[in-house]
Amino acid sequence: MKKISILGSTGSIGTQTLDVIKNQNKDFNLIAISANKNYNKVIEIIREFSPSYIAITDEYAYNKIKNYCALNNETIEVFFGIKGLIKIATLDEVDLVVTSIVGMVGLIPTMEAIKKGKDIALANKETLVVGGDIVIKEAKKYNVNILPVDSEHGAIFQCLKNEDKLSIKNILLTASGGPFRGKNLEYLKSVTVEDALNHPKWNMGKKISIDSATLMNKGLEVIEAHHLFNVSYDNIEVLVHPESIVHSAIEYIDNSVIAQLAVTDMRLPIQYALNYPSRVPGIVSSLNLFEIGNLSFEKPDYETFKCLKLAFQSGKAGGLMPTILNAANEASVDLFLNRKIQFLDIGDIIEECLNVFENSYTIDIESILDIDNQVRNYITNKWC
Repeated sequence: MKKISILGSTGSIGTQTLDVIKNQNKDFNLIAISANKNYNKVIEIIREFSPSYIAITDEYAYNKIKNYCALNNETIEVFFGIKGLIKIATLDEVDLVVTSIVGMVGLIPTMEAIKKGKDIALANKETLVVGGDIVIKEAKKYNVNILPVDSEHGAIFQCLKNEDKLSIKNILLTASGGPFRGKNLEYLKSVTVEDALNHPKWNMGKKISIDSATLMNKGLEVIEAHHLFNVSYDNIEVLVHPESIVHSAIEYIDNSVIAQLAVTDMRLPIQYALNYPSRVPGIVSSLNLFEIGNLSFEKPDYETFKCLKLAFQSGKAGGLMPTILNAANEASVDLFLNRKIQFLDIGDIIEECLNVFENSYTIDIESILDIDNQVRNYITNKWC
């Protein structure tokens, strides 16, 4: 029985991971979970899965869970803050850590888990975006598997099975196009938060939904793919694929293209990562190609959706530039969700930060956290 710790158990990926565990209850044992503010959901998880450890990052929610456990005689250890995340990521009894926290807050607990030899089911893009060089280096050092949970990287991971990475010619990273596919800049000037959250294919959290609307989500995935599969940015191509059936593909040096197809359901890449290296009977629907009929592919509009272009540029620049990109994106998306800026301001703010802050090729946790803090303070002081 594989013992699991979930960082970010109440979000979209976390709840779907719980569903996979519930459907394979003889194969998995949920040891620990973390959450931010959703203490009601945490209580539901306690009742259904009985984890032994919980980490809460919001103080009010932390006190709520502590009181619940005391009143109900629950013998659960409850931890607080970043130290709590590190604690449940490094437990001796845990085999696999699912990192589904949103944002770069996932970097430090993921790094600590790797140093403890824990395999990582990675759904936190930002960890590799800001720290890809050191994360991959540490994973090799401690012989840890980084198992991608994103549908796109999970697809590439499956297409690559039993193949030599040196035989990759190009990675073909698919994108749904988001809610504004085909729209122009004039249209995007007036879109609302509600418009941007209305993704046509995927049910996701607010931050990743906005990233999908700007195509920054795909930009972060490009940087992530570069690190995961050791492929040059010049050999990563984004294809807009509105049906979201081909989850990504690899073109090999013999010009063969191998793709992974499935229904639009995140539980499939989660199930594959949790069961790796085995493949088990699926809990998602079968793919009916007769019903789908046609699959289409388009080139992305890099000028209208400049966040994707900025991500490519930052990735190629290397050093701390992807950290600057990510910090500016997280801060500006938060401003947009709080209705303090317009949709197109997100890309403009990111571009300004990339020009204002000087790049450095000294990459360690301290330098990453320092430049991240500088960028967020710059945006707060200027736009709040």
